[in-house]
Amino acid sequence: MIGYIHYMYIERDVHMKLKKFIAPLLVGVLAFAIAGCGTNTNQSSQAPKEIKIGATAGPHAQVAEAVAKEAKKQGIDLKVVEFSDYVTPDKALADGDIQLNAYQHVPFMENFNKQNGSNLVAIGKTLLVRMGLYSNSVHSVQDVPEGATVSIPNDPTNGGRALVLLAKAGLITLKDGVGFKATVADITSNPKNIKIQELEAAQLPRSLDDVTIAVIPMNYVQSAGLSVEKQGFFFESKDEPLTVIVLAVRNEDKDNETYKKIADIYKSDAIKQYIDETFKGTITTAN
Repeated sequence: MIGYIHYMYIERDVHMKLKKFIAPLLVGVLAFAIAGCGTNTNQSSQAPKEIKIGATAGPHAQVAEAVAKEAKKQGIDLKVVEFSDYVTPDKALADGDIQLNAYQHVPFMENFNKQNGSNLVAIGKTLLVRMGLYSNSVHSVQDVPEGATVSIPNDPTNGGRALVLLAKAGLITLKDGVGFKATVADITSNPKNIKIQELEAAQLPRSLDDVTIAVIPMNYVQSAGLSVEKQGFFFESKDEPLTVIVLAVRNEDKDNETYKKIADIYKSDAIKQYIDETFKGTITTAN
C-alpha cells in the first residue's frame, strides 16, 4: 500500500512537471501558427525584392527598360523579361512567374482571362499604338481619288480595325454592329469605289509605292521607318480600346503600392521624353 501511494506521488509529480514544460511550448507553437497565418494573408500585397515585368521584344521592352532605370532611382529593382510571342507573357503573369506585363490592350487581356480562367487586370496605361491611313500621294481624306486602291491587313483582327477606320474616315460604310469583326463582305456602301487589297501586315509599308492608301498598324510603321507627319493623315482615336496598351497585374495585386509606383513612372515626364525622342511620333505615350 505504501509503495502504491509512493508511485502515485511520483506519477503526479511527473505530470505536473510535464505541464510546466509543455504549456510554454504550446503557447509558442500557437503564436508561430498565428504569425504564419498573418504572413500568408499579406503575401499577395507584398512585392518581391526583384520585380519582373514582361514585355514583347521591341518598343514595349524598350520602354520597360527605360521605366526600370527610373524605378531604380526610387529603390525599386525592376527586371524586364522579354517574350517573343503574345500569349506567354500573360501565362507567366497568371502563373506568378512575373509580377507585371506591358504589351497588350484590354480586349486582348479580357479574352485571355476568358480562355484561361485567369483574372488579370489593368492598373495603368503605357503606350498608344494607333493604326492610321498612310500615303505617298494624298494627304487628306478629301484628296482620295475615285477608284483609289487601298491596302489593308489580311488578318482578321487588324483587317477589321482597318475597315472600321476607313468607315470612320467616310470612305466606306459597314453593316450595323459588325465592329472590329468586319470583313470586306460587310461593306454596305463605297461612294468613291475604292478597291481594297488585303495583304500581310508586314508588306503594307512596301505597298505604298503601288497603292493610293495603306492602312497600317503602328508597329509596322515604326519598324519600316515611315514618317507619321509626312505620310500619315487619319488615325484611330486615342481612346480606342485596341490602341491603348496597359500595365497588367494579377487581380490580387491591383492595390500593391510598389506596382502603383511603377504605373506612375510610365506617366512621368522622363518616360514621355524617352518615348518622344526614341520613336519620333510613331509610338506615343498613353498618359
